[in-house]
Amino acid sequence: MSNPVTNRYEFILYFDVANGNPNGDPDAGNMPRLDPETNLGLVSDVALKRKVRNYVALASDNRIYMSEGSTLNLLHKEAWAAVMPDVTKADEFKKLPKEEAKARELTAWMCANFWDVRTFGAVMSTGVNAGQVRGPVQFAFARSVEPILPLEISITRMAATTEKDAEEKGGRTMGRKHIVPYGLYRVHGYVSAPLASHETKGTGFSEDDLELLWQALGNMFDHDRSAARGEMASRKLILFRHDSKLGNAQAQSLFDRVKTQRVYQGAAHDIGSEGYFKNTDNWPPARKWEDYRVTIDREGLPAGVEIIER
Repeated sequence: MSNPVTNRYEFILYFDVANGNPNGDPDAGNMPRLDPETNLGLVSDVALKRKVRNYVALASDNRIYMSEGSTLNLLHKEAWAAVMPDVTKADEFKKLPKEEAKARELTAWMCANFWDVRTFGAVMSTGVNAGQVRGPVQFAFARSVEPILPLEISITRMAATTEKDAEEKGGRTMGRKHIVPYGLYRVHGYVSAPLASHETKGTGFSEDDLELLWQALGNMFDHDRSAARGEMASRKLILFRHDSKLGNAQAQSLFDRVKTQRVYQGAAHDIGSEGYFKNTDNWPPARKWEDYRVTIDREGLPAGVEIIER
């Protein structure tokens, strides 16, 4: 494994969806998540991290802590067996060792052995206590750059579930699915070097881990196809690399340099902060990535900050 990262990063990822549901809301009948005051679409940070984890599991030999079907306490016991093999009583697993060095060693073992623990952090005190760690990589919620229009589509199933259904309904049953005809989403992310450094009791998140993260952000939707998410794609990844651990500029001032515009009848028009057009109406509605233009203001860039497009 390479050395822990020594540079702070911020990043912006643009991704889109066509005729699909990027993140269903279980509290709203699995409708696409949205901000009810603006109708801007939302995708949770948890949903994006799930896709990153799944890609890393496919593309590398790294183990994933928060994987489908895993029993977390059994993974915590692996750490105890490696660090303190003499401990066997169930009650002893509930608390971290009194020796701070041993407690730290348990958490460090989890960081070393699970990519998502050293990347996103984890609370590992669920009965078998392996500590908790704050991850150097964090995502905000993704938000669509314009209001979305969720549609409810009726579908028909030709096969019956039971014999009774076959007799009474002729085998045909109706269902519904929710889609967004098109939506372009933007998410902000952060990489903290101090939270990765061993010197500050960080997770050890390394340069190799960082490169794998960039790969995952670019390719995660290609391995997440489903009936609800058949057409999702990462469109643009913009990195802000600082030449120091603590950073050389405020994150928000860097994010503000990246603007999204609508291409309308051959010309680009600004989109306001609320997601509504300036200087034009929403006609025709956006239905593809080429209906937008992303611009980056590079003038007067703070010293020690580099912009990288991937």
